[in-house]
Amino acid sequence: MTKKHKEIIIQSLTREGKPFRPSDWVDRMCSSYATFGEDRKLRYSPYLKPEMMNGVRCLAVDMRLKTSSPEGFEELMQFANENQLNILDAEGNSIATPA
Repeated sequence: MTKKHKEIIIQSLTREGKPFRPSDWVDRMCSSYATFGEDRKLRYSPYLKPEMMNGVRCLAVDMRLKTSSPEGFEELMQFANENQLNILDAEGNSIATPA
């Protein structure tokens, strides 16, 4: 049995419940952290993955990103905070932007 790492979910909704634009921001974030493999194919970071939850596009963020790329984690949290994006913990509760 593998242990699931702690994640937070950044929704494509503002804290006021309004859809965030541009709607492709999740794909842009995943692409900005992607690398090319030896086969020259784009590989998403293991710390970021796009998800759909209840019909809402979301970005799942593995909290190990904070250790592996502190600057990247800070940039992502700053983006979420500046745009007032709703952030959920593993239980689905809305939380403040992690520091």
